[in-house]
Amino acid sequence: MEIEQAAESGFCTGVRRAIDILERTARELGPVETLGPVVHNQQVIEKLAQSGIKVIESLDHVQGNILAVSSHGVSPQVLEEMRNRGLKVINTTCPIVRRAQIAARRLADAGFWVIIFGDENHPEVQGVLGWAGGKGFATMEVSALGRTPRRIGILSQTTQSFSAFAHFIAQFAQSRLNRLSELRIVNTICDATRRRQQSTLELSKRVDLMLVIGGRSSANTRRLAEICSTAGVETYHIEGAVEIDPLWLQDRRRIGVTAGASTPEEAVEAVIARLEQL
Repeated sequence: MEIEQAAESGFCTGVRRAIDILERTARELGPVETLGPVVHNQQVIEKLAQSGIKVIESLDHVQGNILAVSSHGVSPQVLEEMRNRGLKVINTTCPIVRRAQIAARRLADAGFWVIIFGDENHPEVQGVLGWAGGKGFATMEVSALGRTPRRIGILSQTTQSFSAFAHFIAQFAQSRLNRLSELRIVNTICDATRRRQQSTLELSKRVDLMLVIGGRSSANTRRLAEICSTAGVETYHIEGAVEIDPLWLQDRRRIGVTAGASTPEEAVEAVIARLEQL
């Protein structure tokens, strides 16, 4: 049995940056609270907790005076409320997410209605919608859109796939272009996400089984699993080595391993070690 890891997998620059900021802040200033998990990976959250970095779910749960914004970002309204409460704000928003926030604000300020291709319940998308100032809507289905204004700007959640975003744009244009006076499209998909998706897709074509490692609430990890399944290879999304079922490996000659952008390297190493053991 051969085991091959995707050339591009694991921590991205934005995640590593956010973790470094939090750990440095905790060393220099003491305990830090984060508004929501800094990344969607339980192993990372548990490790950060050992350094005095605690997750809270709302501003009403703040106990200290240092509060961090997660890598997914927040709306300007939330940022303002944090500062109004006299908190020291540590902003770990991923620079790529920040670019999407700026794009949403510029489109809205220029008179466009902003459509975000993404999961409306994801914190990143909710934050970007906030930057559109109430002039936006998030969806992954063109059919979910009601009547839209004549000037539309479209951007994407940073962890969506390029093919899905392109398909959404094509569907939207085909069904509504004759009712529009202007359509602007801003590519806000992270390049690191694109590289991971491409690397994972290429690997999935060479193996009999794919294991995708990462938190189940991680949007980019779920996307990798979807890409593998769509490619036709048997795929399992796991959070750690303990979830591997030996039955999956029966009659498998080549096994591919990839990991989401918020998955620590030690989790990948543990999965590979477990596969070798089995």
